[in-house]
Amino acid sequence: MSASLQHKGVVESIANDRVIVSVMPESACAGCHAKSVCGERGEKREIVVVTPYAKEFAIGERVTVALEHNRMGLISVVWSYVLPLVILVGVLFGARAFGANDGVAALSSMAAMSLYYVGLYLMRKMFDKQIKFTIIKEL
Repeated sequence: MSASLQHKGVVESIANDRVIVSVMPESACAGCHAKSVCGERGEKREIVVVTPYAKEFAIGERVTVALEHNRMGLISVVWSYVLPLVILVGVLFGARAFGANDGVAALSSMAAMSLYYVGLYLMRKMFDKQIKFTIIKEL
């Protein structure tokens, strides 16, 4: 597999075709000064992997979880970092260009971001279909 984003973890639970894997951050992330910017907080998190082979895994088993395609990581970065920045800055400067004062421009930007994140929430099922993880048993 040529997926670039991989995490080692432990199977926490199994239900039907879903395997929930508890993932700890990599040791390189622990000492990184930029981990709060990339979304890595140094905390344990869970990844839900939908697979028809769920029954082949056991609770407590060590596994590797990876994105199915490299493109999925890029899609995630665009939706979570690039588009919000473009919207925030675009609305801020757009409001200022139309003569709004700083306070109104800032409030407009925050309102636009609120709408963006509500939209993301409403599109979460689309992202579940688009961004898929695969799971591999460790030897």
